[in-house]
Amino acid sequence: MTDVPLPLFGDADGADRARSGVSFAAAQRLRLDEHSWVEHVPGWLAGADDLFAELLALPGWEQRRRRMYDEVVTEPRLTAEYPDVRAAPSRLRELAGELGEHYGVDYDRLWLNLYRDHRDSTGWHGDGASARRRECVVPVLSLGAPRHFLLRPTEGGPSRRLRPVSGDLVVMGGRCQTDWRHCVPKQGAASGPRISVNFAASGQAVPDR
Repeated sequence: MTDVPLPLFGDADGADRARSGVSFAAAQRLRLDEHSWVEHVPGWLAGADDLFAELLALPGWEQRRRRMYDEVVTEPRLTAEYPDVRAAPSRLRELAGELGEHYGVDYDRLWLNLYRDHRDSTGWHGDGASARRRECVVPVLSLGAPRHFLLRPTEGGPSRRLRPVSGDLVVMGGRCQTDWRHCVPKQGAASGPRISVNFAASGQAVPDR
């Protein structure tokens, strides 16, 4: 499958968003299949290093435990969550608004994952709890050290790989949360910390009727 970049907005819109610290000008949308797509926006956020330092210093990071099959395991990363985006740091509230205006989705919740080094990871999954509609738009902002971001069909098959750097945006759309799975794998080479900011919408958590 050939990756085809699709322009989304005209020059006037791009200029307005650049003034607010974000730009979709470099967006490339990759068609995964007939119903699913992923969009990579290199350099979406200006001042990414400042936001990374602010979020890294947050007091609310915790390491969670979750049930997987017949056992309870410790997640190999730290997490912070804002069930109401109005309680999040002001810059994240602004970014949620920018994304909502661009994609036409009300992003009113978010959670953050902190990968402390190359040994932290997220296994193959779909965001089923926060994106239960058949078609959803789920943006993820990367901050800090670059890490691989993989996607593969739910039924198995070759994976697609992105490597977002700090300030890049990755957006999964269409049926990406049901027909595809994504992960951030462990890596052999040493790496510094990375934060992913995951924007969620209560409206997308309600299943289609």
